[in-house]
Amino acid sequence: MADPSSYRPKPGQIPDSPGVYKFRDEHGRVIYVGKAKSLRQRLANYFQDLAALHPRTRTMVTTAASVEWTVVSTEVEALQLEYSWIKEFDPRFNVKYRDDKSYPYLAVTLDEEFPRVQVMRGAKKKGVRYFGPYAHAWAIRETVDLMLRVFPVRTCSAGVFKRSAQIGRPCLLGYIGKCSAPCVGRVSADEHRELAEEFCDFMAGRTGAYLRRLEGRMQDAAEEMEYERAARLRDDIGALRRAMEKNAVVFTDATDADLIAVAEDELEAAVQIFHVRGGRVRGQRGWVTDKVEAVTTGDLVEHALQQLYGDEQGDAVPKEVLVPALPEPVEPVAQWLAQRRGSRVSLRIPQRGDKKDLMATVGRNAQQALALHKTKRASDLTTRSRALEEIAEALGLDSVPLRIECFDISHLQGQDVVASMVVFEDGLARKSEYRRFQIKGRIGDTQVWHGEGQDDVRSMHEVVGRRFRRYVQEKQKSGEWTEEPDGEARADAATAGDGLTDTGTGTAGNGLPALGTETAGIGPTDPGIETAGNGPTDLGAGTAGNGPVDDDGRPKRFAYPPQLVVVDGGAPQVAAARRALDELGIDDVAVCGLAKRLEEVWLPGDDDPVVLPRSSEGLYLLQRVRDEAHRFAITYQRGKRTKRLKSSPLDAIEGLGDTRRTALLKHFGSLKRLRAATVDEIREVPGIGRKTAETVAAALAGAAPSAPAVNTATGEIMEDDGAPPAALSAERGKER
Repeated sequence: MADPSSYRPKPGQIPDSPGVYKFRDEHGRVIYVGKAKSLRQRLANYFQDLAALHPRTRTMVTTAASVEWTVVSTEVEALQLEYSWIKEFDPRFNVKYRDDKSYPYLAVTLDEEFPRVQVMRGAKKKGVRYFGPYAHAWAIRETVDLMLRVFPVRTCSAGVFKRSAQIGRPCLLGYIGKCSAPCVGRVSADEHRELAEEFCDFMAGRTGAYLRRLEGRMQDAAEEMEYERAARLRDDIGALRRAMEKNAVVFTDATDADLIAVAEDELEAAVQIFHVRGGRVRGQRGWVTDKVEAVTTGDLVEHALQQLYGDEQGDAVPKEVLVPALPEPVEPVAQWLAQRRGSRVSLRIPQRGDKKDLMATVGRNAQQALALHKTKRASDLTTRSRALEEIAEALGLDSVPLRIECFDISHLQGQDVVASMVVFEDGLARKSEYRRFQIKGRIGDTQVWHGEGQDDVRSMHEVVGRRFRRYVQEKQKSGEWTEEPDGEARADAATAGDGLTDTGTGTAGNGLPALGTETAGIGPTDPGIETAGNGPTDLGAGTAGNGPVDDDGRPKRFAYPPQLVVVDGGAPQVAAARRALDELGIDDVAVCGLAKRLEEVWLPGDDDPVVLPRSSEGLYLLQRVRDEAHRFAITYQRGKRTKRLKSSPLDAIEGLGDTRRTALLKHFGSLKRLRAATVDEIREVPGIGRKTAETVAAALAGAAPSAPAVNTATGEIMEDDGAPPAALSAERGKER
């Protein structure tokens, strides 16, 4: 715990002007970003008597190790810079809304030749007309289904549209009258665009005139005794009325407004937003946030406005925003909203009438959301705190382990040896900082990728050493680490000199099994630390999280140490991990192991394990950490094995694509028969010429035949064109 007086700037050093300030912890990570009309007055509030500070503010200033600031010319610039830095650094102590999901919009792609109606999420695109947001995608689809009867606009994907155009036959929607079928020329591009624009006008609230026009056409058809056409128009009017009824009318003057309400207590706050367009409630959304400092209702409203409109432009920002309390001062926020919209935005508290009544409804929704959240989270917060305290007490730690890293080794009978590292912070998984490792062996002084061997102890020593060697290297670069690791560790520290190079990371997309919700970052990483996106030969890291940071506060790899390292295993694995840390001179990271058989907790150098009660929350948390590391490792190992089993000597033949490889194997039945075939026999395959046949024959003659595959479920020796799915299923019973 740092003393704020140790990094407090002198009063004369802080300018008395608008600006944005950042607090950093001892590792250089940005933990709080704030703005101020006067930096001198605002920062002085943080360096008063600790007893007078809000509890969470007190935690923030004692966690921080330095403060810095940037001067701007206006308060509007300060607001913009604060929002940018919060998005970039994701500070731990800033107000963060946990519900950051992308809400669905009804979108019409007017930028295409044949506009399409669809559900869209994420960043908004130029040339696309958006309506919403909606709480659920199914609500959009129900509305669209009703309206397609009257406005038969295209809803199909580009692939379906292209295929229908090629075969000259529309899809099912074209046959049942819910698409005008521009793909087969039933309507021209101009006629279809006119339909799309009418659809947009109706969704924008201009409904009365269109309904009156339809009713007039229905009456004309009835007078002319065209009763079938009149009946269709009657049904169309009914469908549109049902679509309109799905959005309750709240204002009679076609108001466009967002209403924001806040329900709060000392620790948390719930924010609810109603989106009113054309006088109707078009969508609802909400967030819950921890009050990490002493914030007022106006401050919460300001943060909600930043969250709502920070990435929006134009009509996405409504003309009117109704709030329960105004930010202080309100002028910069109003100017910022006007800049986002391009015209004036009314930011005010409703005082009377329908708008005040609707604000009360939004407030009740916020109160209910906060009560429901507390019901779900109260026990969880208490349980996690108790679990961390029990772990600290059982292991004899000086403080609770806020960051826990767990390592696990996985292989199948010594093949494809890999390791995983998972991270838990404050008792919750931090999936953005998971890492995966290919285990290396050593032949003389040369490092090679592990092919065989089941030495889990050696593998654990290697992976822990590699993770913390990068930590030491980062500290050496910044000048915070002066001690050089000695002996073998010093030689190993030159990781970049082993012939491997850092590469970026990727995302899942190479045919490997899905890896849960882990995503991949894009930062340079440790050699041999793999991702889901690059296959067995990739040398990138798993994901770039927002924990470790560089000198500018941006994410950096392996520079933020844990308080506790957990290994999957007993005393030998724990001793290996402890030895790896000792070789690097790291003595402030605790190590323990969790053995599966009896769920004992092993500590380095102890002859007997620590046995936690079966009902212990601390044991349950350690089990969750261990099981997550095991899941992450075994998923990666399965992906590597699947790719290896699917590989074939034909894959390495240049110029031989998937189609001709498939044709060769289909013609000969197996790789074994193809290898025995002559050049003339290979030429009999359609699409294979003499030159290609000679290349295939030469490549297969030079490739050593692989050992016969064995179906481990039956003991049957298979042909060498790959193991059947049954073999893969049986092998999974032997992996760890």
